[in-house]
Amino acid sequence: MRTGSEPATARSALRLRFWLSAWGMVWAAFGTVVFVLVGRPGWAVACGVLFLVVAVDMSMVLRHLRQGPHWQPGRDVPPYEPDRGGRAPRSSGGRDPGERER
Repeated sequence: MRTGSEPATARSALRLRFWLSAWGMVWAAFGTVVFVLVGRPGWAVACGVLFLVVAVDMSMVLRHLRQGPHWQPGRDVPPYEPDRGGRAPRSSGGRDPGERER
């Protein structure tokens, strides 16, 4: 069900990001080693920097996974309600009591 609040209440697929980061770390490490062995220091540095970026991303993903359901809720947790700026949520049938008539 779409509510129109998807950008504000979107959830990241953290487990997918974790496995993609792991895959990226393997390839970045492989590239670093291969480019050092074939004598291409520029490419080796680029792969090394990429390895560091992926490692930082993976550490953030692991941190969010360990923080629990706020970051990675289970399938039984419904989407968050959008923040209405401290106001009570609108009723399903009428306009917001604080909204002015046009």
